[in-house]
This record gives sequence, C-alpha cells and structure tokens, in this order.
Amino acid sequence: MTKVKYINHGIIGDENSEVTACIQHVIDELDEGDTLVIRKGVYLTGALFLKSHMKLHLEEGAVLLGVQKEAAYPLRSSRVAGIEMEWPAGVLNILHATDVTIEGKGIIDGQGEVWWKKYWGEDKHSGMRKIYEEQGLRWAVDYDCTRVRNVIVFDSNNIVIQGIHSVRSGFWNIHLCYSRNVLVENVTISENYGPSTDGIDVDSCEHVLIKGCDIDCNDDNICIKSGRDADGLRVNRICEDVEIRNCMIRKGEGITLGSETSGGMRNIRILDNTFEGTTAGFRLKSALTRGGTLQNVLVDGMKMLNVRTPFNFQFNWYPTYSYCKIPEGYRGAIGSNWAKLCGEVTKEDGLPHARDFVIRNVNSEYERVNEYSEAFNIQGILESPFENFHFEHIRIKASSLGKIQGIKDFTWSDVNLMIGSKLEE
Repeated sequence: MTKVKYINHGIIGDENSEVTACIQHVIDELDEGDTLVIRKGVYLTGALFLKSHMKLHLEEGAVLLGVQKEAAYPLRSSRVAGIEMEWPAGVLNILHATDVTIEGKGIIDGQGEVWWKKYWGEDKHSGMRKIYEEQGLRWAVDYDCTRVRNVIVFDSNNIVIQGIHSVRSGFWNIHLCYSRNVLVENVTISENYGPSTDGIDVDSCEHVLIKGCDIDCNDDNICIKSGRDADGLRVNRICEDVEIRNCMIRKGEGITLGSETSGGMRNIRILDNTFEGTTAGFRLKSALTRGGTLQNVLVDGMKMLNVRTPFNFQFNWYPTYSYCKIPEGYRGAIGSNWAKLCGEVTKEDGLPHARDFVIRNVNSEYERVNEYSEAFNIQGILESPFENFHFEHIRIKASSLGKIQGIKDFTWSDVNLMIGSKLEE
C-alpha cells in the first residue's frame, strides 16, 4: 500500500540549519509508490537523491534552499556542456531511476550567487573567467569552474517535473541527460542572473515534452544538445523526438539547438511559443569540430516582441570558446578534462550539418526606438551549408535585414519584412 509521508518545517529545519541528512533519510525509507510532501517552510539542503517509483511534492511556500558550500554536492559522473566528466551533484538529483515525479508549487532556490562569483568574481572582472582568458584558456574555464545545477535527470526513464519554481541556479536550472519519456510542464524559471544559468537543457534524450513553462534566465532558455567534439562523437548519442510548446520565453537567448551537436538531433517540434525581450528567438549554433546532423525540425508559431534577432544560425560559433588548444608556451597546470576537450577531430567528422527545416507562422516586432535589431543572422559554412529550409507566413519588423550566407535550397513563401520604415516582400 502506497503512503504519503510529510516533512514539516517546524520539526526539522530552518533557513539557518542544514537538513540534508534528515530529508535524505526519509527519501531512502520510502516504499515503492510513496509520496514525500515537503510542507511550507524553508529547508537548507545540499544534494538530495530521489529514488525510483516515488513522488516529491513541494507545497506552495516550501523552499529547498541550496547550501552555499561545495562539499554539500558530491561529485558524480555526468555530462556537462557536451563532455562526460565528474561534476557536482545538483540540489535535486534523479540518477539512473524510473518513474519519478517532482511536483507542486514550491521553490528550488540554488542560492547561486556564490557560484556566479566563483566564475565572474565580485565585480565580473576578477574571477576564474578573467584569469583563464588572460592565459588564452577561454575554452577551458566553463569546465574547470564547477558549479551546481538545481535539478538533474540523468540516465532515467518516465520522469515528470511539474509546476515547480526554479530560481538562482548556480549553473543550468534543469538538466535532462541520457533520459527517456520526460515531461516538464508548467515550470517557472526566474531570478537567474549568473553565467550559464540556462533554463532547461535537453541533452541526448528521447521523447521529451516541454510545455506551458515560463522561463527567464541569463543564457539559453531552452536548449537541445547532443555532445561536443571528440568526446561527443565518441558517445554518439542522438537527441530526438523533442517537443517544446506553449512556453513563455523572457530575456535570455531564446530556444537553441546546439552548440553541442555531435550526436545529432532529429524530429524536433517547436510549437506556439511566445518570446519577449530575448536576444534571439530561434537559434542554431555549432562549430567546425562538433559534427552531427540536425534534421527534420518544425518550428510553427512564434510570437516575438523586442527580440533582437528572430533567427540566429551560426555554424562557426564563438571561436575562442569552441576551439580548444593549449597555448604554445603554456606552463601552468593542466585541467583534468583538457585532453577530452582538445581531442583531435578530422575535418570530415567535424563538419556539422542542418537540413530539412520548416519554419512558419512567425510574427516578430521590435518596438525599441533607436536600438539595433535584425531579421536574420544566418551564417552557414560553404562546406556544409544550411540546406532545405522552408520559411512560410513570416512577419518581421526590425531595423536591419541582417545577414544570410552559407545556404542551399532555401524557399520563402509569404514572407513580409518591415526593415526600418520600408516593407519588403
């Protein structure tokens, strides 16, 4: 017989007293099918590990408040930004599990400022990022500067994340990796002002539905990934059958495929989403060492207000980050994952490909007077152009047309562009 167990704020904790061990003990004692209810209150906790066949319900007013110390998040095998490595566990972890639900109107607050300062420094000019850049190691800092995610789903099946509010994550908010049959529904993500505070990352997964979410972050709001460079090509695990619909996308970088594309992506549906104030709308990014094929993608229904670049496609994206090479004459310490990052990729294997995209029913308007905006930033590569893209029923108002290059078999139907004060069809 399944049971409901309760954790009461008044009994085991407050915002100044860590209760990780208490909550984990209750989780470990649950029987198959049991529900654990976290009642209203603030619970200071490090990494918690959920088990198969359980439900975690966060009542409205319940806050899981992440401990701001690295020792509270033990290292676990993971994949981060396309590379398999040991990284800190998250606040909530679903690892190698089946039939797990996280639900309710409660909050997961990663207290991410400590991790943001680790990367940026107190003033954004004195942290690990600056130190690495000065040594020609921009590509390495994101991997060496370990930070904590709010929710991790890794190598798991039949997972539901519903209704919760994720704030102030140290790194990505919700990371889904190597998992199948996942629903993320009516989740709110906000107050993420730090580096790489992505909203939802779908990483080499199958059969994922993201719907009704409201996301405000400082990087990719929703991002689909499948591995990076030599390590991603070795794993060679595709991300497929993903649907994103009826989401509200605020600030950040919109909905992105890449830049980790090595395992490929297919059967992606992006339907009826709204964007307000984002840097980009629909974004493709990869690099000449990534490889992988992006194919059979449908984007249908994008309503955008004050989105600077509705379509931003770059396959030679961010070279100082994308291309990994230890600088000549470097005499410092060698990071434990640098060999993976610098692994050799042949020119043929490194070429990414994107083909068979349908993009339709898009309405984008940029209302901010005297600010630059562009309809397109499409920068394909001659050896592997963006191929067989069809744009239909598109309305864009921007200050500039932007750039379109490196394309093959692009077709346009009912495309109206208001560039400056001039209508172009």
